[in-house]
Amino acid sequence: MNFTSSLLRTSPKLISSFLSHTQRRTFTMATMQSPLFTQQVVKAMQTLYPEPLADRTWDNVGLLQENFTTSSSPTSPTSPIILLTNDLTPSVAQEAISRNASVIISYHPFIFRGVKSITLADPQQRIILLLAHHNIAVYSPHTAIDAAPGGMADWLASMLSSLPGVTTQISTVQPVDTSSLGSQFTGAGYGRKVELSKPVGLGEVVKLYAKGLGGLRHVMVARPKTNPNEQITVKTVAVCPGSGESVLAGVKDADLIITGEMSHHPALKLVMEGKSVLSVFHSNSERRFLAEVLKPQLEGHLGKEVDGLQVLVSEEDSDPFQIVDVEDLPEDMRVQTTV
Repeated sequence: MNFTSSLLRTSPKLISSFLSHTQRRTFTMATMQSPLFTQQVVKAMQTLYPEPLADRTWDNVGLLQENFTTSSSPTSPTSPIILLTNDLTPSVAQEAISRNASVIISYHPFIFRGVKSITLADPQQRIILLLAHHNIAVYSPHTAIDAAPGGMADWLASMLSSLPGVTTQISTVQPVDTSSLGSQFTGAGYGRKVELSKPVGLGEVVKLYAKGLGGLRHVMVARPKTNPNEQITVKTVAVCPGSGESVLAGVKDADLIITGEMSHHPALKLVMEGKSVLSVFHSNSERRFLAEVLKPQLEGHLGKEVDGLQVLVSEEDSDPFQIVDVEDLPEDMRVQTTV
């Protein structure tokens, strides 16, 4: 499904439709209320990944866009359908509409900083208008999922436990204060350090993560130069989803740092220190979690109380970067010669 430029431009017809639609229903502040299903989804997410776990010094988590019903029609249908996505792009928004979702859970916040206006000039603000028109809510958990026990950081760290003949000891990097939460959230933090019971080859770990993150064909590796016959091994690994450079900076004894992305100079410094870096592109370090962990969690929490529940994973969501072979470019990148 392609969200083309014609869809990106809100047409006069759409505006007219929106206006006539709203004119048929007279809303007041008193009559508008949050749909029960939206409330149930928010409660489930806050139970699994409490918002106090998020790094609110910069992050923006929670219910970022609400949908509504009215007191005059409190039983008006709200489809019990959730769409999970890593990033909320125009094509994902259109997918949510076509798949009749009423709530989008977008791991990354699509509203990140203060909004002083909502206009058609900004493609992200067009998403707000489009979703409002179709009465779709958006919830973002972001760093609350990263930090929670059993969340994104633990999921990445746990992959190392599947190495044959290896046991692991996992500890928290950058712990979060969980005194206001239950004991089940003890050990929360934004990264993980994994100590292996014995050294393993770097290539073995690279293949493990490429498979675990969805069968990636290409990853980026920075490593020290060695003799051709010398095997690079690792025994201590630091992992963090997304951009883990600052989170993992304090793990001085790690042989390998695994994250979604890292800028040039920090990676170069680590290599000069004899360490290796595995970078899998930002959202590739996160996306698989939605299907493998979050989808069944929500089905378990909501399945008994919501009839007809569907938790869908976006088919349009993808990392914006891809590695291309310049000798075999994708069709849409090939130079067209005109005569």
